[in-house]
Amino acid sequence: MTSIIRPALVTTLILTSLIACNNTGTETETRNTGSSTISLKEKELRASIDRFPDSIPLRDSLIFYLESLNNIDMALAETNKAIDRDSLNADLLDTKARLYLAKNDTSHAIEAFERAARISPYPGYLMSLGSLYAQTRNPKALTVSDVLIKANGGQTAKEGIFLTGLYHSYSGDKTKAIPYFDQCMAMDYTFMPAYLEKAVAYYDQAKFAEASQVLEKAITIQNTYDEGYYWLGRCYEKLNRPGDAIEQYRTALAYSPDYTEAQEALKRLGAN
Repeated sequence: MTSIIRPALVTTLILTSLIACNNTGTETETRNTGSSTISLKEKELRASIDRFPDSIPLRDSLIFYLESLNNIDMALAETNKAIDRDSLNADLLDTKARLYLAKNDTSHAIEAFERAARISPYPGYLMSLGSLYAQTRNPKALTVSDVLIKANGGQTAKEGIFLTGLYHSYSGDKTKAIPYFDQCMAMDYTFMPAYLEKAVAYYDQAKFAEASQVLEKAITIQNTYDEGYYWLGRCYEKLNRPGDAIEQYRTALAYSPDYTEAQEALKRLGAN
């Protein structure tokens, strides 16, 4: 439900806004170009790139625009063109990884994050890479965890500890994972990912009451936490509290109207 904020995003948004201002209200119109249809906004972005082919921010704007239209393959193609011009741009590799994740292509996403992390050991890249290692049960997650714990004067220790717990959880050792999530919460009681993963670890062990207690605390601390409400709904279903489950799913949707899993849960319970 969340995404990485990339360092070049501010520049990209500024450039996109400037281009949009020149559209004079026509950016939603389209024109036929050969056998395909291209929006005026895309046409103007591409025209700007033709004028300034070395401008990575302009290419970034086009990538973001294509992604917003769910044209993931086209966005990837433009990302690769940009990387060809600037192969040491870790931010572009981060974008490439994120686009591969949108295609559920974990292996290529890992490759792109690995390249980004080699170029720039930015904590965000390391967290993304470590999380994918954990999800694929790759023990390299523990190596990344150790780097985060020791680096940055301890400022990313919490994230490193979280990765260790995540690795053990995905590897099937839920009992071993939970103390790491507890340690994260002791370091920062507002760190929602630790609450969620601890609750999921309990849930996977069929300890639904324990999981619900963790989530109830989480949504008390952050009352807009959509994932907390969704998972609390799942726990309540298992505890044979369908009315309470429906309330949680509806609350999740109130904060995230596009939360597909919550929508499906309500349909399943006959409460559209």
